Amino acid sequence: MIKLKSKLGLIFAICGTLTVSTAFATADVKTAEETNPNPIIAPIKTDEPTSNRLKQLEEIAMYYYWHGGDLKKAEEEIFKGITLKGKYDVVEAAYNEATILDPHNLDLKFSLASTQIIQKKIPEALKTYRQILNLDPLNFNANLLNGVYSKINGDEDTYKKSISTLKQIDAHTTKDYLQKFEAADAILKEKLNTTVPKNLPQKNHAIVILGYALADDGTMREPLIERLKAGLAVANKYPNSKIIVTGGVPKQGNTEAKLMKEWLISNGIDEKRIIAEDKSTDTVENALFTTAILEKDGLKDVTLVTSASHVRRALTIFKETSSYYDKMNAGNSERAFTNVAYLDYPTIEEAHKVTKDEILVIYRDLLRASGIWQYPGIQR
Repeated sequence: MIKLKSKLGLIFAICGTLTVSTAFATADVKTAEETNPNPIIAPIKTDEPTSNRLKQLEEIAMYYYWHGGDLKKAEEEIFKGITLKGKYDVVEAAYNEATILDPHNLDLKFSLASTQIIQKKIPEALKTYRQILNLDPLNFNANLLNGVYSKINGDEDTYKKSISTLKQIDAHTTKDYLQKFEAADAILKEKLNTTVPKNLPQKNHAIVILGYALADDGTMREPLIERLKAGLAVANKYPNSKIIVTGGVPKQGNTEAKLMKEWLISNGIDEKRIIAEDKSTDTVENALFTTAILEKDGLKDVTLVTSASHVRRALTIFKETSSYYDKMNAGNSERAFTNVAYLDYPTIEEAHKVTKDEILVIYRDLLRASGIWQYPGIQR
């Protein structure tokens, strides 16, 4: 959670054309949202120092990234002339304005491109990455991201040129990424298990059930309950396995992990078997924080339990974070990953089809898990 510093609200205007505000408290965003769910929108003087306006733009971008807001009001009073279809439109508009305020700041351009990727606006993101490369031709991350997303967009030639440039910049790191991409491509062909696999490890094995955002009233929604049912089936068949429930975004005082643990206990699972990871905010953090638990508790192999539409992305991210921990600890865990999927497709045949959109999200999160932040210095 970002810490928000104004007691009365941060309000900003850029060159008389952009006015943005929100009810920021001295506590975190959640507190601000609960105490004032309707952000104040009012102009301030345009003689604010550039640094202040940039900071405010980034803060409003992150506020909308996490919580959204009143899009109609934002459309009318904040970003006049821009039609807003979702909260990421506000994030993109804020970062676009920031890049105009400070065109020298490449981190702002990376943040703008990331927001465009989130919205699946690949051509727009590629244009932003090319701007970065025009200014800094040997920027490793810009070459990497431009190459990967060009390939996903069907431009193999640009991908090959990017890889060639990356090898000249840092051959060792480039080789490392090519291995990551090879592993990700192999996962795209992974078989999804809708029933409990046979012959899972009987020792040092963890069943990891991935969370799903709670409803606004702090209760579990159907996809999370279905994931728990699938995890319970695995837990009953493998009673020696530990169970890690992971998910930490709070709603009404509850986290996903807390409610998941309570549900499993109410369905007959011994509390001592369950480990709650309640700090993560998305799948990348699910993997990072859960892998730390696996390492600490000496848990070697993992069965990931999630929705079928989420399995390939989760496997990619967890394998990447596991490899990183191996590298960090100068070890080789040889950790094996299996999966159990709640089928959220009409048929298993449809579940095994991999779309361009899914590949985009898988690679986006693989890059994030590898250490490239979506919003440099602010949000992984």
